[in-house]
Amino acid sequence: MSLPLDVAELAVAYANKTPQDILKLAFEHFGDDLWISFSGAEDVVLVDMAWKLNKNVKVFSLDTGRLHPETYRFIEQVREHYGIAIEVLSPDVAALEAMVKEKGLFSFYRDGHGECCGIRKTAPLRRKLSSVSVSAWATGQRRDQSPGTRSQVAVVEIDGGFSSADRPLYKFNPLAQMSSEEVWAYIRMLELPYNPLHERGFISIGCEPCTRPVLPNQHEREGRWWWEEATQKECGLHAGNLIAKI
Repeated sequence: MSLPLDVAELAVAYANKTPQDILKLAFEHFGDDLWISFSGAEDVVLVDMAWKLNKNVKVFSLDTGRLHPETYRFIEQVREHYGIAIEVLSPDVAALEAMVKEKGLFSFYRDGHGECCGIRKTAPLRRKLSSVSVSAWATGQRRDQSPGTRSQVAVVEIDGGFSSADRPLYKFNPLAQMSSEEVWAYIRMLELPYNPLHERGFISIGCEPCTRPVLPNQHEREGRWWWEEATQKECGLHAGNLIAKI
């Protein structure tokens, strides 16, 4: 079902609404065609809120093949905690094997993370979001995650990276206005499961070779792709929307 109002109007109307209100809007218009993206980090807050509104919520997660062991176990813990299926998306084997054969397992340290993330993350996500069963998706993006690239994240938008001319894809970011402190207050208050890597100084958690703990007073994104210039610290999953706002 399509949205009855202009997305720009909805973004303004819901700019100060609660995450639950934004999720209610998404479920009201898209129902089972709405998918929740779960990254294995603080997105458990998004899963919890969505599950409380719809026990049949559809959730997917990207398995790049390079995640921390703790992240794989956490995904299973969330699956069991909520009694939900989590669809795990994997990279195309042929494309991955070709890259590794040509460039090795750690080419991103030398060439930048774009190609590796493109194969391991962006391509599987594109495959998922191009499915006829997906009309909208919701992410755990927050404005405070990266002041340089996410500070203008809207609560609802047309996905500029994965829409097509004849098939618009709607994207909801219910947690956009939540701060890291608010996310963790929610996790602690409700005693939600969380990735144990957070207890070891990891804040923003991605692939094992590309993620490290941050020091006191460092921003969370400084632990991601730390060898690259700060404005490059996006993997491509949200770049289509972010570029238009920079």
